Amino acid sequence: MPVTHRRTCHICEANCGVIVTAEGSEILSIKGDPDNAMSRGHICPKATAIADLQNDPDRLRRPMKRVGEDWQEISWDQAFAEIGEKTRAIMARDPASTALYVGNPNAHSYGNVLTSGDLKKALQTKNVFSASTVDQMPHHVANIRLYGHSGFWAVPDIDRTQTMIILGGNPMASNGSVWTVPDFRNRVKDLQARGGELIVIDPRRSETAKIADRHIFVRPGSDAFLLIALLKTMQAKGLPDAASYVRNVDAFWAALEPFDVADCLARANVTAADVHHLAERMLSGPAALYGRMGASTQSFGTLTTWLVAVANIVSGQLDREGGLLCGAPVVDLLHLFGPGSIGKHRSRVSGHREVLGELPSAAMAEEMETPGEGQIKALFVVAGNPVLSTPNGARLDKALAGLDLMVSVDMYLNATSRRAHYILPPAGPLEKDHYGLFLLPIAIRSFAKYSAPLFEKDDQTLADWEILRGLAAAISGHKADGPTPREMLDQMMRAGPFGVSLDEVEAHPSGMDFGPLTAGKLPDRLKTPDKTIDVAPEEFVVDLARLSAETASLSGTHLCLIGRRHVRSNNSWLHNSARLVKGPDRCTLMIHPDDARARNLGDGGMAEVSSRTGSVQLKVEVTDDMMPGTVSIPHGWGHSLPGIRMAVAQTHAGVSLNDLTDETAMDPLSGNAALSGIPVEVRGVA
Repeated sequence: MPVTHRRTCHICEANCGVIVTAEGSEILSIKGDPDNAMSRGHICPKATAIADLQNDPDRLRRPMKRVGEDWQEISWDQAFAEIGEKTRAIMARDPASTALYVGNPNAHSYGNVLTSGDLKKALQTKNVFSASTVDQMPHHVANIRLYGHSGFWAVPDIDRTQTMIILGGNPMASNGSVWTVPDFRNRVKDLQARGGELIVIDPRRSETAKIADRHIFVRPGSDAFLLIALLKTMQAKGLPDAASYVRNVDAFWAALEPFDVADCLARANVTAADVHHLAERMLSGPAALYGRMGASTQSFGTLTTWLVAVANIVSGQLDREGGLLCGAPVVDLLHLFGPGSIGKHRSRVSGHREVLGELPSAAMAEEMETPGEGQIKALFVVAGNPVLSTPNGARLDKALAGLDLMVSVDMYLNATSRRAHYILPPAGPLEKDHYGLFLLPIAIRSFAKYSAPLFEKDDQTLADWEILRGLAAAISGHKADGPTPREMLDQMMRAGPFGVSLDEVEAHPSGMDFGPLTAGKLPDRLKTPDKTIDVAPEEFVVDLARLSAETASLSGTHLCLIGRRHVRSNNSWLHNSARLVKGPDRCTLMIHPDDARARNLGDGGMAEVSSRTGSVQLKVEVTDDMMPGTVSIPHGWGHSLPGIRMAVAQTHAGVSLNDLTDETAMDPLSGNAALSGIPVEVRGVA
């Protein structure tokens, strides 16, 4: 007898509601839930792939131990016992030689979020790395300095705005990123129907740019110059009085004084007419300026993120209906977690400062390769594939091979876990519960949705959080007691602003909708000591000198490399779904016709792309969607390394963008990798 199950798609930040129909262990269909107030029946192709993940014959079901070049299935008891013993021995030789890497899917598992601290504590390590430093760390640094908390997010109010400006984001592919905005396409249609305008600023005419009212090409890595030109243009046109809780406005403008608007426009390769239009739309309002991946994954990522925020603040769009609003989640993380740290310690080799207790992922390889006290000898990887997702993945791959112990908590034998000594696979996606702990606080509405497991896991299967607690206990020798993640979630909901219980939320299978976000939350919601926003933090002002001195330019035949995403992909972990990789090859080199012509490249031909760190060969896609001088390769491919066991992904292997990115290029304020704007040479391959 078929049963229907309403849950949340956990694959990306949109958190769309889905209806899963199953009979026994067979999944009959996955469709959008029209009763979900957030997603309104919308789903993207990724949602249907949940069935592929659950039933994938390549998905690991039991702990695996590497024996030479082979793998042996072992029991959980044996896995925990051996890992615990080996980790303790390594720690006895050098207490500072352990490390932890946490990947992107961790943010989609509230159980992991609430229990990963147990493993970190057991490892007694300051060597903590995550996908945040190849993705979003500039946002956290800016949030701390401006608002007093790393988790303070200003959410674009797309449902009521008249102007939506997107800088370096592609929600048509990502469904939002640090912005939970399902059904983005129809929300844009509604915006345009009420006479509003969508403007996209991007070096590529992305999927989002193609539905926009205006698309502005910008030179990769020059976004800060564009924003300074915008800010000074708005200033010249006349700004509203700053809110009473905003301070150091004069100091901010003084810091921008040395910058010439015309020079900034030239560096960004943007016209004065485009910037004047942006300024007029920001000042007329309501408007929301949103910066994302393209803005944060560059050497001036924190400056860019700061300038985006200040542009919204000085134009009067922060805490305004139709502008940017403070989130109002059922579980309020601002009251549950500390504000976040910056610079409490530094990395051993290059002296990179920590942010939120994390060191730059780009520094992992050197911390494993460099001898001496504190050299990483044992690495635990949780839901991550850094060989494909961090810069100069080839160097990291070699470093992983030299570890004394590597443990991967992962469902696949992939480009990273193939180097592990033990792989501990968690339960399938429909065998565990779900709540968007990190994602609902950045949602466009106040909303809560809890998804119970659809299938019961067998007694030889552990949830990811059970694995983390099991590892912590095995290493420390102390049983990791405490409430379950579900019990903790209930406590947090009861303590939240709406005071609901988990049982109450669960009683609404399509979710509980508490309505749109509201204005008037500031300054009360600020976490700065004096409840003000300092728009001119000293370290940002100081870093403007580095920006001013920036003279990097492409010379000779170099082109500028950027990444991209596709709606059917999500980093590196969905490529084993046949339904998602079918169709035309999406791992291509996008190049402008003029640049292709200059190199005798034809559409569909092969090209070699080379950088300081390596080279790859892939198919050419000639398109005027690319800004001249800029080329693009998608992120997350490269499934051709020996030892991988992902049959579909290997058939559509592609190449890894991160064989070309540079681990030495990063934003010094956040430690975020500078993945955009890599200089490369491109030549045809016969």
